[in-house]
Amino acid sequence: MKTLESVDGLVISQKKEWGEILSGFETRNRYAVLDSRGNSLYSALEEGGSWLVRSFLKALRPFEIFVRTPDERLVIRIHRPFRFFFYEASVYDAEGRCLGTIKRKFSLLRRIYDVIEEGGEDGLQLFGPILHPWTFTIRQGESEYGTITKKWSGLLKEGFTDADNFGVTFPVDWSVERKALFLGAVFLIDFAHFENKNNN
Repeated sequence: MKTLESVDGLVISQKKEWGEILSGFETRNRYAVLDSRGNSLYSALEEGGSWLVRSFLKALRPFEIFVRTPDERLVIRIHRPFRFFFYEASVYDAEGRCLGTIKRKFSLLRRIYDVIEEGGEDGLQLFGPILHPWTFTIRQGESEYGTITKKWSGLLKEGFTDADNFGVTFPVDWSVERKALFLGAVFLIDFAHFENKNNN
């Protein structure tokens, strides 16, 4: 994770295969993780889970996403258990140490997630206003520290696939563990709100 030390933003791009695009069958999600200048940092791949689970549970399915360097070294693992509404995911480093958990809170008009770092709750949240469905603000109390934003992928891509591109920004002086936690949050948000067009 040392690669994240000097990074103040990431671009996460979902990769779709033509077989899935043409057949409509749900395959395991794959992503490329770049820095804000477009340099490749990691690849991320959903592993495990059967075709049956992916087909019937779709965006609600539990998942394990493994984030690896270009030479295939594991750096981060994201685990999401099955939840019907109160979505959550936990983020682990390569040694299996839990870095923290992202949990959705109950809210009728907004999408709010608590971001709980290992060792206790410190008030970090992801806040998704109802009028800006593509954006989540990273907050601590009344202060804003960054955003997670779904970026439009272009007419062809949006029209024929559910592939998504995200940008996440955060302070450059944050710890690599905290940055990794918000990278993990991107995958949860993608599944929870954008994997199916009718998700909210």
